[in-house]
Amino acid sequence: MVSKETHPSGIPDKIVRKVVARRGRLHAFETIEPAKTALVVIDLDEATVGRDDRDTARRVVSNVNAIANALRGRGGVVAWVLSRNDVMSPNFAAIVGEELATLYFNEALPGGPGSRVWPELDRKERDLFATKSRASAFFPGKCDLHEQLQPLGIDTLLIAGAVTNICCESSARDATELDYKVVMISDALSGHAHGLHEATLATFYRIFGDVRPSSEVIQLLSV
Repeated sequence: MVSKETHPSGIPDKIVRKVVARRGRLHAFETIEPAKTALVVIDLDEATVGRDDRDTARRVVSNVNAIANALRGRGGVVAWVLSRNDVMSPNFAAIVGEELATLYFNEALPGGPGSRVWPELDRKERDLFATKSRASAFFPGKCDLHEQLQPLGIDTLLIAGAVTNICCESSARDATELDYKVVMISDALSGHAHGLHEATLATFYRIFGDVRPSSEVIQLLSV
């Protein structure tokens, strides 16, 4: 039995105690209504996964597939989000350097490895597909995923993909601003080293939404 001050995704106890004291429970969202839920899988493409020398992106694939299958079986939606860059941002090279900016830009060109879902992911014909031109899948004018989800009555999002502390965090925060209930799935996300994955999850849990491991999400979907 998980105590009120222990989080199954490893959120620091000090933060958990503060959150539980504030709202009286461990999780913001204690139930999930599958038919109103979308699993949003971000940037698990051939370029990103293939370039990951720590294999953290590959290790989330089985969890993503398990959640996708469980959600589809209960009437929910799976959405695959990849990047597409037709024009490079004028400030991108200044921020990340010319070499890395050019690499990312070329990978996200139509037909590039960034435009293809990693082949081990279980994509179905009825799944949704969206492309984003910046980090967030929910920033107005940069992706049409919100417009695809609204007619379906989706009000809850499960966030998975790569990388936790950049595109996944950006998408999750912007989705919160659009009044979705957002859950970041801790072991279906791949983050950068040096604790950045963990820091993102802790911050998101504290103020923006919820964080759960895939086993708990699947359990909630089966209720």
